[in-house]
Amino acid sequence: MALFIQQNDNRSKLQEKLAEELREKAKQRADFDVKLPDGVEDSNYLKGTKPTTSLAWVWILIVIFVFAAMTYFMFFSGK
Repeated sequence: MALFIQQNDNRSKLQEKLAEELREKAKQRADFDVKLPDGVEDSNYLKGTKPTTSLAWVWILIVIFVFAAMTYFMFFSGK
């Protein structure tokens, strides 16, 4: 058992080199992830758009009214 522990303590030069390369790759990935855009504010699909106006509630009421009228006619026109 002591030999097994001793073997793990001593890393070869190749193991050290591979571990350093993996640490460097992980660091580059972490740096790259930080530099990514947030995906909302920086997206191309937002170009040329404008924010919702204060009359959006009117459109919501119109949609609700149309849905209610369709429902009413579907249930009460069959008599």
